[in-house]
Amino acid sequence: MAACCLVIVLLIASCIGYFNRGALAAWGFDAFLSDKLENQLADTYQPLTDRPDPSAEEPVVKVAEEPFSLLMMGVDARPGQKAGRSDTLIYTVVRPTDGNALMVSIPRDTYAEIVGKDKQDKITHAYAYGGPEMAVNSVEKLLDAPIGHYASINFEGFVQMVDTLGGIALPITEDIVNKGADHEKFTIKAGQSSYSGEEALNYVRYREDAGGDVSRTERNRIFLEALMHKATSLQQWNHITELLGIVGDNFRTDLQPSELTGLAKQFLQTELHIRSYTLHGTGARMGKQNLWYFVADEQDLNDVRTTIARWMDPATSAADLTIPGEEAADAPASSDRPAAE
Repeated sequence: MAACCLVIVLLIASCIGYFNRGALAAWGFDAFLSDKLENQLADTYQPLTDRPDPSAEEPVVKVAEEPFSLLMMGVDARPGQKAGRSDTLIYTVVRPTDGNALMVSIPRDTYAEIVGKDKQDKITHAYAYGGPEMAVNSVEKLLDAPIGHYASINFEGFVQMVDTLGGIALPITEDIVNKGADHEKFTIKAGQSSYSGEEALNYVRYREDAGGDVSRTERNRIFLEALMHKATSLQQWNHITELLGIVGDNFRTDLQPSELTGLAKQFLQTELHIRSYTLHGTGARMGKQNLWYFVADEQDLNDVRTTIARWMDPATSAADLTIPGEEAADAPASSDRPAAE
């Protein structure tokens, strides 16, 4: 699955590719566009308060060589809310030299230690309790894996992006009806060639199917892949700048704007192969309030930890990059992102 940070990076890459195919040569991006894009992304930079601020130093991921990790979060903050919950949590490993990316989705209701609160709770609450810092620290604890960077985007920003793109395609084969007493009421009609931003957001928020948290995580993946595919197919500069303006209002990361544009230029020259996995587990009602939680399977969790360590090791060959339950010989050659047209 491609998520918020890769959507942003690939948006930038698509504009670079568009101009390099046209009147401007490769040097033209740096000469005419790089500063403009970085200015549009200036407000997205928000370093973690409990870690050293690298802003005074040369960005370490501008031209990345070693594998690095980041936590990508889709935050469901409604208008007027100061903070929301991280409805989408994806631990990502990017390997720039061989173009592989691992994306591990963590169901929002996963029962986990909330680092800094000294309690067990749904991991989605970590962001609401303590912002990106607490979310990052809690996911590091759950997966026993370091997080080098984070990126978060407000889902309301996605609504604006989808509408600016003219809608996106979603594989909805039956009407989706949310009608529970404690839920928002909406209906999404099946079989449409394109869905609006509000319909896409409702598709992500839908909560009443039998698959529960796991199905919702899968819909997040499908939605973000559809968004990235549409965004990276753009050929209109005015749409790209408008989208980046929306991004600037809704996107936050500890990657500096120059690092984002640097990664975009790097990915433009490398095929990006994305492998996706979702934590396995079961649902259970627990605690004094008898709340529903997703309880991760311990063996699967250990397998995920081993997988992350292998992907983070630069000595691991591309042929040996697998996901849990898969032998190296069974691994597909790639799961390529759609190329910009």
